[in-house]
Amino acid sequence: MKIFELHLKHVAEPEYTALKYNQLKVSYTELENQVEHYARYLVHLGLKPGDRASIALPNCPEFIYSYLGITRAGGIAVPLNLLQSPRELAFMLQDAGTSFLITSEAIGRQFQQLPALPLTPVILDQTCREQISAAGPAAFPTISPETVCTFLYTSGTTGQPKAVMLTHANLFANVIAMDAVSDFGREDNFLAVLPMFHSFGWTTSVLLPLYLGSTITILDRFMPKEVLQVLSEEKVTIFCGVPSMFSLMLKLRRTLPFPRQIYAFSGGDSIRPEHLKEFENKFNIPIIEGYGLSEASPLVTLNPIKGLRKVKSIGIPLPGVEVRIIDEENLDLPPGEVGELIVKGPNVMKGYYNRKEETAAALRDGWLHTGDLGYRDEDNYLYLVGRKKELIITAGFNVYPREIEEALEEFPAVAEAAVIGVPHPVKGEAIKAYIRPEEGQKLDRQELLRFLKNRLANYKIPETFVFTDDLPRGASGKILKRLLK
Repeated sequence: MKIFELHLKHVAEPEYTALKYNQLKVSYTELENQVEHYARYLVHLGLKPGDRASIALPNCPEFIYSYLGITRAGGIAVPLNLLQSPRELAFMLQDAGTSFLITSEAIGRQFQQLPALPLTPVILDQTCREQISAAGPAAFPTISPETVCTFLYTSGTTGQPKAVMLTHANLFANVIAMDAVSDFGREDNFLAVLPMFHSFGWTTSVLLPLYLGSTITILDRFMPKEVLQVLSEEKVTIFCGVPSMFSLMLKLRRTLPFPRQIYAFSGGDSIRPEHLKEFENKFNIPIIEGYGLSEASPLVTLNPIKGLRKVKSIGIPLPGVEVRIIDEENLDLPPGEVGELIVKGPNVMKGYYNRKEETAAALRDGWLHTGDLGYRDEDNYLYLVGRKKELIITAGFNVYPREIEEALEEFPAVAEAAVIGVPHPVKGEAIKAYIRPEEGQKLDRQELLRFLKNRLANYKIPETFVFTDDLPRGASGKILKRLLK
C-alpha cells in the first residue's frame, strides 16, 4: 500500500470525521477530495515523479493535504522543521534539490530572507486555494511501494543534517506494526500536537489514525492548559508527546475529569521515572514509552500497551522488527551487557540522500546501526544508556552520560541535566554536567557532590558543574549536546 491510500477504505462513509481543526471538521470523503485536488494542482504546476516538494506549514489540515497530494502525484514530500534557522532551512532546500515549496503567507515571508533558489513557491492564500479547488483532472504515475515517499532531515544532534529516504513500504510497515500491538480503531480520537514535520508525530498521530479510520484532532502548537482542555472536551483517547510536554503538564495546578480511557505515548527522549509516575497518578493516564529514529520510520520498540510496562525500559521490538545488542566485533552480547543497538526490518530506511559513505556506515548487511548504546534484560526488554558518540572515556573507564544524568535528576532541585565529556590532559576526558534547576530553586555544588557520592562511583562524578536556565534543544525537545561543547 502507498501512503496516500491509507485513508481510502474509509471514504465510503462520508459522515465520519477524519480531521478536526479549531471549528473545522473534515470528513474522510472531503479529505480525499482535497488530496485529489492538491495532487492535480501540483501536476499542472509541473511536478514530475521524483520531484521534491517541501512543506513549510504548522500543524493544520493543509499540511496533510499537501503531503498526501505530493506523494499521490509521484513527488517526494520534504517536511521542513520550522524551528530551524534561515541558514539551516536554506541548506535543506538546496540539499534536497527542492522544486516546490508549499507554505502560508506568513511563513512565506520568512523565506524571502533566504538565498534565491530555483523553486516554485505555492503560497496557500485565498487565490491559491481557489485554484487548487478548480484544478482539472490530471494523469498520476503508477507508484511502487518501494518508491521513496519522503525525505526526513535528521535533527543534527551530532553534525550536519542528513535526508533520510523513506519509502511508502517503510512507513506502511510501521503503521501495520503499531496496529498489530494495539486495539485502537475508528472510535479513537488521536491528538496531533507533535509537529507533523517530525517523524514520531507524523507516523503515530496522522498515518496510523488515517489507516484505522479514526479522528485526528489537530493543534498547531503545544500549550499545556489547552492540551488538557482538548483532551477532555474533544474526548481524545490517544496522545503522543515528548518528555518535556508531560513535564510541563505536571506543573498545571488543576486536573480535569476525562470521559474515557486515554493512552499517552512518549518518545524522542527518556522520561524521568518520577515524572512518569507523577503524571499517571495525577491524570490517571498511563504513559507508554518506546524508542525509534527517523531512519526506522520511526518506531522500533514499545512497551506493551496492555501488558507489563517496565520503568526506564524502551520496551520490546515491534512485530517484524529485529533488534540486536552487539559489541565492537559485531557479536551478540548476553543480557545485561552494554553494546550498540542495531535494527533490521521493513521499516528501515532506503538510505541517506546523496550520502553514500554515511549510508554504507549506517546500513551493513541489512542492519541499521543506530549509534545508540543499550542492553536487554532476561525478558528481552531493552534499555538505553546513551549515544555511542557520547561515550566518555575518563582515566580508562567507560562512562555513560545517561547514568549520571539520571542520578542528577533524582536530586529534588534539579529539573534537567546534560552530561558531556571534555578534553583533559591526564584523563583523556573529564566529565562536565550542565544542570537546569527547578523553577525558584538554587543549587549548591557541594550538596550535589554529597548526593552523588551515594549513587555513583567516584570516577563517574562530574568535575565541573554548570548551572543554567536554558539548554539548547531540537524540534523534538531533545537536548542538543553538540552545542554544549
